[in-house]
Amino acid sequence: MQSIESKDQLRTQFETELRSNILPYWMDKTMDRQNGGFYGALTNLNQVHNEVERSAVLNSRILWTFSTAARLYQDEAYLSTAKWAMQALKQYFWDPKHEGIYWSVDAAGNPVNDRKHVYAQAFSIYGLSAYFQVTGDTEALQLAKRLFELIDQHTYDPQFGGNIECRARDWSRLEDMRLSSIDLNSSKSMNTMLHLLEACTALTGIWQDAKLSKRFEDLINLFTNTIIDPKSGHQLLFFDDQWRSLSKNISYGHDIETSWLLLEAAEVSGKPGIIEKAKANAVRMAQVVYDQSLQPDHSILYEAGPDGHKITDRHWWAHAEAVVGFYNAYEISKQDHFLQASTNVWNYIQDHFINRTDGDWFKLLREDGSPYLDHYKVSPWECPYHHARMCFEMIRRLAD
Repeated sequence: MQSIESKDQLRTQFETELRSNILPYWMDKTMDRQNGGFYGALTNLNQVHNEVERSAVLNSRILWTFSTAARLYQDEAYLSTAKWAMQALKQYFWDPKHEGIYWSVDAAGNPVNDRKHVYAQAFSIYGLSAYFQVTGDTEALQLAKRLFELIDQHTYDPQFGGNIECRARDWSRLEDMRLSSIDLNSSKSMNTMLHLLEACTALTGIWQDAKLSKRFEDLINLFTNTIIDPKSGHQLLFFDDQWRSLSKNISYGHDIETSWLLLEAAEVSGKPGIIEKAKANAVRMAQVVYDQSLQPDHSILYEAGPDGHKITDRHWWAHAEAVVGFYNAYEISKQDHFLQASTNVWNYIQDHFINRTDGDWFKLLREDGSPYLDHYKVSPWECPYHHARMCFEMIRRLAD
């Protein structure tokens, strides 16, 4: 059993990482003081690549991260960065003609990819909700509410439930709805639904609305009854309109992330039956990841193919989520192997992912733990949200 002293020591480690490395890096290195917003990409040596498009996902995740930090620490520097991100979201990413959030813009703020992917709308709701919580800015709340209404109006599937992945700029039908080049072109996906659930969890905390409550509970049930495979304990990843699975791939990273996010959503719902199911799923999913993905060096595998082939590169975000997911399973079950796994993955992160020379984290490692130095540290997908959130969660949980 973990002692109070070791809990305090761990909490200090997470707080130091958050406030002495992650947050300062993103404030000092990524803000574009000339054009506004944040640079499109930075290398591991902090060389700026401003020709890389700027994603709404990156901007909204920065908005969430610094709004959350400002609320936790009452720090004006964090609040100033959140305001910077808020201004960029409104000025560059909001579509004044058709409403909603563009997928990406260039350094001057011109749309590069103007599609309306639910994933980007969801993360914008997530960031706006956190910004409203710390500032009380009613414009942020109104934008978050409007995005929910747009998603519901244009992407909700009244026949089979859930939401269609993506629409064109004017919210019309779009043939290619892929989230990224490595994803299937499917009508619906686990990944997009997970972050829409996350957005609805945040929005429910600041806005009481009957339709939002209904969609929120439906999303929780969608994961419990459809997306999580009761046989394997993994999630199904891609679906057609009728929620028929289109892929046999496994995402260990998303499994461990969902294990705790689904419980967070269930607890916000306040319904005991939903909470108990989410707790059972959290422990089972964490156990499956523990059994199949946790390596002898305490790293986590990211994904496996339908043939059982496991991708051996180590991804930063999956490790951050594993620290929280395993600790969450320990809190529920009091099984010490989950506590040990959480601590061991955190130690692996400290030994391999944290870039102690140039700041923040390496985002991708080889099987032997060495970093891919040519992989961007900051990019449309490489952001502060996963590892900052790990710190926020562990600071809170270790203080309880």
